Amino acid sequence: MAYRNIIVESEATLTLKNKQMRIKTEQVDTTEPIEDISTLLVENRRSVLSVALLSALAQNGSVVFICDEFHMPCAVLEPYLQHSRQHEVTKNQLTLTAPAKKQLWKQIIAAKIRNQAKCLSLCNHADTVFEVTQKLEKMANQVRSGDEGHSEGHAAALYFPALFGSGYLRSNDSDYRNAWLNYGYAILRGCIARMLCVYGFFPLYGIKHHSSLNQFNLADDFIEPFRPIVDLFTIQNALQETGLSPQNKRQIANLLNYDICVAGNMYALSYAIERTIKSFSAVCAGNRKDLLLPELVPLNQHSYE
Repeated sequence: MAYRNIIVESEATLTLKNKQMRIKTEQVDTTEPIEDISTLLVENRRSVLSVALLSALAQNGSVVFICDEFHMPCAVLEPYLQHSRQHEVTKNQLTLTAPAKKQLWKQIIAAKIRNQAKCLSLCNHADTVFEVTQKLEKMANQVRSGDEGHSEGHAAALYFPALFGSGYLRSNDSDYRNAWLNYGYAILRGCIARMLCVYGFFPLYGIKHHSSLNQFNLADDFIEPFRPIVDLFTIQNALQETGLSPQNKRQIANLLNYDICVAGNMYALSYAIERTIKSFSAVCAGNRKDLLLPELVPLNQHSYE
């Protein structure tokens, strides 16, 4: 199982050598086994990547992030048609009925709101937001099919002010905490899209999201219950910072190796994503009704022992 999440910050030349990724900079010349690489994030725009390397990463199911001039992920390379039963998986995905999609969306939003409540309860100022936490837990239990009551939006209106303060605006680009959130969400989105492709799904076709301009509608569906782990990391770490440093970015990317609970078991976040997508595959094939969705736990580096 691929587990390494690599960030290249300096100007580098990345090539394929003996089934390994060679990273050459002015300071280092090292290699990493392709089979170990889950994600590769290239920050420096003067870096050079060979087509042979990109092809090998794609065949391995690795995801490659490319950053813009502000060092934020702006593009992602996903594996294409790697599943051995692509036609069957695509057929199952596209023939999901509207009622089935509504039930899946209900599960996703209920899990998201529960994790938002858990995020607040894990914060240092949890006592001051106890009432909001209780309201969110109640809302999670009352989500309707297809979230017809817009519980997601009502929960967000309570959650973010309780988490970051009454003056906080998610749309405020000058608030550096939003840069932390955006960076973390981008990493999550890319990894979810990667896993969808590995399991043979087309990320374009979503459960709830359906924009014709969005190539990752399905990833934007499944990211929702995972977002609070980024929120929790941000509230526990960003208050001591004044921006988003390279070190901060490495820490956020490393969230993929943090604990999260799925069906009573503790997994690394990257593998928990796979568990969720695998359960979606079983739902689409008619082998189960419920998704395996994440439950937020205290932030802790996952142990593979």
